[in-house]
Amino acid sequence: MTGKPVTDISVTYNVALVTVDNLPVDMKLVSDIFNSIAGQNINIDMINQAPPYRGSVNISFTLPSDDLVRAISTLNTFKKSAPGLKIEVDAQNTKLSVFGERMKNIPGVAAKLFTILAENGIDIKLVTTSEVDISYLIYEKDVDTALSSIKQEFGLE
Repeated sequence: MTGKPVTDISVTYNVALVTVDNLPVDMKLVSDIFNSIAGQNINIDMINQAPPYRGSVNISFTLPSDDLVRAISTLNTFKKSAPGLKIEVDAQNTKLSVFGERMKNIPGVAAKLFTILAENGIDIKLVTTSEVDISYLIYEKDVDTALSSIKQEFGLE
């Protein structure tokens, strides 16, 4: 890799991962779910939707752990209209985001980051990307190792 594709890293602690399983493929229902959560003044961050399979989808998203009880309460109200709905929760995670304007023009940045995390035995729970950032949801216990390894690889301090 030439130049510095990664120029900054940010860390967000106390992040909960919520996965809504067996959600009917119904964008109105999905919209209603996210609007209800927003109506509780809860900020959703990372969002990932699996491709539809046999009429249902799984959607995972993150939010501050402090808002988890209100989010679950809101999601439970949708079990009436979607009886097979399952809600899985994984609290106390950390989001690690790497940024760099040059990432969009340099192939292999994601590959290098996955390699760094794999070499350090760091499990990834969720990944989201854009052209200039990649965010990883990891166990809180792995933050220091991930941070120091990434900083060393990309010459950051």
